Amino acid sequence: MKSTYTFPAIFSYDDDGISISFPDLPGCLSCAETTEEALRDAEEVLGLFLYNMEKDGETIPEATPLEKIKLESSEEKIVLVKVWMPLVRSEMETASVKKTLTIPAWLNEIAEANGVNFSQVLQAALKEYLGVKEKTS
Repeated sequence: MKSTYTFPAIFSYDDDGISISFPDLPGCLSCAETTEEALRDAEEVLGLFLYNMEKDGETIPEATPLEKIKLESSEEKIVLVKVWMPLVRSEMETASVKKTLTIPAWLNEIAEANGVNFSQVLQAALKEYLGVKEKTS
């Protein structure tokens, strides 16, 4: 896996905002209201899209050279978007996920009366149950 990817994005300016697409990555899309927001959103969507491609074992294509990209109107601009994947991977792999669980009401009352942090207790119990100390790859 590469550490850095750079892909051309097409920013399409319209009265209602900016549409962002990546010619080499069908389905990698976003939108924004300002150019500054579009630059930030393009980097974020590219990182997440490539992360999911990596996780799914898909081949990430080579970026099309800028001179081979054809724009459809004067309202479109090509912007190079670069992502540093170690940061994206770290953020995705350490992200918290919300889980819903069910326990008896009487146990909930006792736990709340004792100031139990349910997330910490569940994490500790799962680590012990699974025999893991830290995140495994």
